[in-house]
Amino acid sequence: MNGKFKIRFPKIDTQNLDQDEEYFYLIESDDKERKILFHEYAKIYNIMGLYEQLFYERLKCNSPSKVAEALRYALSQAQDNFSELRVLDLGAGNGVMGEELKKHGCARLVGADIIYEAYEACQRDRPTVYDAYEVVDFCNLTEGQREDLEGWSFDCLTTVAALGFGDIPAKAFMEAFNILKGKGWIAFNIKETFLDKSDTTGFSVTIRELIFSDYLDICYLERYRHRLSMEGQPLYYFAIAGRKNADIPQDFLTSIGITA
Repeated sequence: MNGKFKIRFPKIDTQNLDQDEEYFYLIESDDKERKILFHEYAKIYNIMGLYEQLFYERLKCNSPSKVAEALRYALSQAQDNFSELRVLDLGAGNGVMGEELKKHGCARLVGADIIYEAYEACQRDRPTVYDAYEVVDFCNLTEGQREDLEGWSFDCLTTVAALGFGDIPAKAFMEAFNILKGKGWIAFNIKETFLDKSDTTGFSVTIRELIFSDYLDICYLERYRHRLSMEGQPLYYFAIAGRKNADIPQDFLTSIGITA
């Protein structure tokens, strides 16, 4: 995939752009430039290899391996086996995280994403990674979709580089959290500023409240370099792994401003 696409970053100083405002130019065969936002995943997934070249080769993203390692460490401390997990990979995209999880072995591995283009890209790029791939909106699950997901008896939830910025809403994350059976495992990453009390956005408040609640026990938390910015500066995230204690009730969601 190296050098397959011509990618150009904007000439302007992009340090003041939020991550969901970042964009690049794809130089097409006729030398025309197509502007694509980093978070326009459907457009990126439609072009085989572009996602990996942009985020993993050019911007040096290492979050899938970091979050998988966080989960592995948490499991080892509890003397649980990675190979026995039934994992729901939320915001699975084209399967990069699923591929990382599969290296460690899983009893069951199911991907889920809200956009059909992600499913198509995964089927094209990594068709053997998941046992199943669900295209669903966790904010609006039908009864049939919920029953289907619960039928897998998931005991682990992972999500990488998909929380915040409107990719996976807090309510969707909570819904997936509640689908886990018993004391299931959780592993995810989140931008470092989302844990700062100065950030009063709904998503930031939600994650902070969850981390300090009785519903989740944190077993692993590490600040690390998620990837580089377009200016070559490190973007820091937290890798978090923990264990669910109980379902999150609606009154908890309501208290932090999330409606049913």
